[in-house]
Amino acid sequence: MVVSSRPLLGDLSLFLTIARRGSFRDAGRELGLTTSALSHAMKKLETRLGVRLINRTQRAISLTVAGAELADALSRGLDAIEDGLNALEVHSAVPTGHLRLNVPHDAALLLLAPVLERFALTCPGVHLDLVVDDRPIDLVAEGFDAGIRFGALVPKYMIALPLTPPLRWVVAAAPAYLAAHGRPRTPADLHRHACIQMRIGDTSTYPWELGDGPAQVRVDVPGTIRTNDSATRVSAVMAGLGLGYFLELRIADALRTGQLEVVMPDWSSMDEPYCMYYASRRQPPPGLRQLIGLIRQQHLPDQDAAFP
Repeated sequence: MVVSSRPLLGDLSLFLTIARRGSFRDAGRELGLTTSALSHAMKKLETRLGVRLINRTQRAISLTVAGAELADALSRGLDAIEDGLNALEVHSAVPTGHLRLNVPHDAALLLLAPVLERFALTCPGVHLDLVVDDRPIDLVAEGFDAGIRFGALVPKYMIALPLTPPLRWVVAAAPAYLAAHGRPRTPADLHRHACIQMRIGDTSTYPWELGDGPAQVRVDVPGTIRTNDSATRVSAVMAGLGLGYFLELRIADALRTGQLEVVMPDWSSMDEPYCMYYASRRQPPPGLRQLIGLIRQQHLPDQDAAFP
């Protein structure tokens, strides 16, 4: 079968976006095209190739066997092309391209915000698309080049590069709260205190992990306030509404100024570092090496941004 390659490549790119997004509507939003335009393009593509690629119903689409095989082959081919383009970065003094990242709120505040100005000056040709989101995602399926997560949350098939040392978690309170309610000494004491509960990305309430190793305990703390936003938790604890459980790095300024105090320091807990992660079968996208280097200068000054 011989077909004209140039128009076909455009339609194949549309097909791959539809396959990745799982719907004409979502693909249309990403591409800036109407659902009807995409549907028409896919009908033309199926006619030209002589095979059905997509099964359509009123509510959903699914790939046929042929469609799934084509999508897999196209993904490999486009990844190879992108790898080749990204590999040119090492030969360019100023990388160019598009870098789409998914990061949780605290990582955006603690790791990215302090280096954004330097990154913009270092990589003026890189368009940084930053999506701040605490929910767990499939990095590749949702179209991200890389992301930041705690090391334990990175899928095993991804490359993960530490951005920080291991991170310390602490229980903290405002001096006014401690003066009014006393200071807890052990995990059991927490049940007699007001605690600001943590809701994490999957909407569950996160138990406070206290201590390390075999002595570690997980406590479902009591409280009448629960939030997934660390800024709100910090504000509530600083206002004297209860105890809070935080990354020590997150409240470093408040600890330094005396607005908050660590309580039960013997029950602090060490956990894995923040890591930048990306698909292992792909070359790092433009600008990622530079961004990792800038973050590591802040938090791991003795390490470089070398990629495996």
